[in-house]
Amino acid sequence: MIINPVLHGFNPDPSFVRVGDTYYIANSTFEWWPGVRLHQSQDLVHWTLLNSPLTRTSQINMRGIPSSGGVWAPDLSYADGKFWLVYSNIEVVNGAFKDGINYLITADDINGPWSEPIELDRTGFDASLFHDDDGRKYLVQQTWDFRPGHHAFDGITLTEYDPVEHKLLPSTRRTLWRGTDVKIVEGPHLLKKDGYYYLFCAEGGTQYEHQESVARSKSLDALSFEVMPGNPLITNFDTPDFPLQKQGHGHWDTRHGVRGWSTLGRETSIQKVEWDSEGWPRIVGGHAGQVDVEQPKDAPHIADSEEFENSGYQHDTFTSPQLGKDWNTLRVPFSEKMGRVGDGKLVLRGQGSLANLFNLSLVARRWQSQNFDAEVSLEFDPTNYMQMAGLTNYYNDFSWSWIFVTFNEKTGKQELQVAVNNRNGYSAPAASVELPEGVHSVRLRTRVRTQNYAYDYSFDNGSTWNTLVEGLDAAQFSDEYIAASYGGFFTGGFVGLACCDVSGFYQEATFTDFLYQER
Repeated sequence: MIINPVLHGFNPDPSFVRVGDTYYIANSTFEWWPGVRLHQSQDLVHWTLLNSPLTRTSQINMRGIPSSGGVWAPDLSYADGKFWLVYSNIEVVNGAFKDGINYLITADDINGPWSEPIELDRTGFDASLFHDDDGRKYLVQQTWDFRPGHHAFDGITLTEYDPVEHKLLPSTRRTLWRGTDVKIVEGPHLLKKDGYYYLFCAEGGTQYEHQESVARSKSLDALSFEVMPGNPLITNFDTPDFPLQKQGHGHWDTRHGVRGWSTLGRETSIQKVEWDSEGWPRIVGGHAGQVDVEQPKDAPHIADSEEFENSGYQHDTFTSPQLGKDWNTLRVPFSEKMGRVGDGKLVLRGQGSLANLFNLSLVARRWQSQNFDAEVSLEFDPTNYMQMAGLTNYYNDFSWSWIFVTFNEKTGKQELQVAVNNRNGYSAPAASVELPEGVHSVRLRTRVRTQNYAYDYSFDNGSTWNTLVEGLDAAQFSDEYIAASYGGFFTGGFVGLACCDVSGFYQEATFTDFLYQER
């Protein structure tokens, strides 16, 4: 059985394609680097994380973009013997405007190399590329209307793409569908079947009113699409006790959704679709979907292994000169400016604070469970209070916390502190602890338990643990909490390693033996 969600933790906006006997899913990454997350599977149960297609700043440069900007709803397709990927770089999140550029890259192999980008347009986000059976290609996208007095979501726009000249043809632009009365129509994907063009779109926004709607037409003429009787295809708005919530924003039969309070962000689930006698798609089990879904009958048998996604375990001893695939940085790739890795250690070079959008030395991985421990050993020799290094739980630039080593100029001692940045209100909820004489390494740990979390420390490499602070509110790392004060609430909780030196002397911190384990 396929047990939903199939991709745990922040893996939203799935785009799904099968090539040969292999399935691929591309997910949004927003401001996190590398851009676009790719997984592959042959049985829809066991998923392997691949290298990202966006590995160069020439493909996307997100330095300085706001939190929850960047890559929104990438679209992965396969045609003409190659993979096509459409993605965005959204530069404005809050307010009337959603400035952003849509790009296209291609590759003969899913593992690359991927091409340099073709700039498509700035009309709206969630763009996808439809390959018609007559060889013509079309960009389909949400359309953003910034004008006062107009609904911001101005329907679904289609524009023909010229693959020879590598550009859109503006004269072909037209509105296919304006959505239902639910509004907020976005995330469009076209499918052609039995003489019909089927348009799958998300509606209702990405919170509890979320849904996936379907319309169809026998042509791609403007406003020719009729809505599916009994729409929506999938929603959990009227199933509040179902384990999966907020399902929608999918690609035919993959859907993102959340489990409970959304500290994990939006996750990817797979639902089975059947076609009724009138030629409309229906979710097996009803529009709420199912947690346990029957595998395809031709799926091969694959044994469970830690190499697959959702193993719930990561132990990194930093022996490789490259960061592992589970690690992410913010906005730009890991570089010598941030630090270096290999020979059993990760060395981070202190830059800006954890509120910085431009220069930040932070390496982090997704929360993939609501109950986990993460720990790491740290060596750091700060000489002023502006130098800090430690272990962080992080949602975005104004919602994070950490346990860190710094310097107290009043005592002349190095010490451990915990600080919480809550909607840019910076506070220290616990007393500090001085590092004992002769102790040059401290092991740091966070324990996350659904609603609450704690920070611990050890001066004997984990043989004896002491709690510095506990009972902190994990809701701070949820989409719902962020949505109350900010327009971009699209990612999820991360746990990471950081070094800050706001005095500007680039003091370095050494991290070793990182462990993440679900409980």
